[in-house]
Amino acid sequence: MDNNLVLIVEDEPAIAKIIEGYLLRDGFRTVQAADGETALQHHALLKPDIVLLDARIPRIDGFGVLARLRQTSSTPVIMVTALADDIDRLSGLHLGADDYIVKPFNPQEVVARVKAVLRRVLGERQDAIRRFRTIEVDFGSYAVFIDRGGQRVPLSLTLSEFRILAHMIRHPTQVFGRADILDACLPESDALVRTVDTHISNLRRKLEEIGETGFFPAVRGVGYRLSDPQ
Repeated sequence: MDNNLVLIVEDEPAIAKIIEGYLLRDGFRTVQAADGETALQHHALLKPDIVLLDARIPRIDGFGVLARLRQTSSTPVIMVTALADDIDRLSGLHLGADDYIVKPFNPQEVVARVKAVLRRVLGERQDAIRRFRTIEVDFGSYAVFIDRGGQRVPLSLTLSEFRILAHMIRHPTQVFGRADILDACLPESDALVRTVDTHISNLRRKLEEIGETGFFPAVRGVGYRLSDPQ
């Protein structure tokens, strides 16, 4: 993880400088942006390994930046905010953020979160491709394809949905509890375990819409598995 580039998007210079100092001390490289437009430019040119993104920045706010990034990139993003409304929006991480941090924070916690997210992302990318029945997960490109009569049909998923599928496809008939799924896929978030039910329901629906049934059966009183043993 040494020498990873962190893009710090923060319009308060004092906060940005403190975060930068702690990251540099731990061996990271850093680049700063004080507004959304500059952040997008830096991301396009420098290809950072992770983005620390304040929600309330000028020109394009953090949510707008995140939406733009997710159109073309799977770069991990940690959102930073101090407002309750933002926390409500981020609590389920439906927007594609990998984690979020609430101000005021301890800079050491920020470094720990950056390391944790990078560890998870790098771990996900270690296996290039996993297949189970008609499902193919490409960990490197964060893409999912379904084999429909020899054709690879892309399946559009949110980042949280992708992580859950990617986690469960490693052990497709194993039963995972809701807390296990949440811990494995969103370990730093404060999302409720019932958020997993929503993600699983959406995954099942998207598969059924293209004719794939029988995936993500519920195991009463325990949780979910990707598929029943056959």
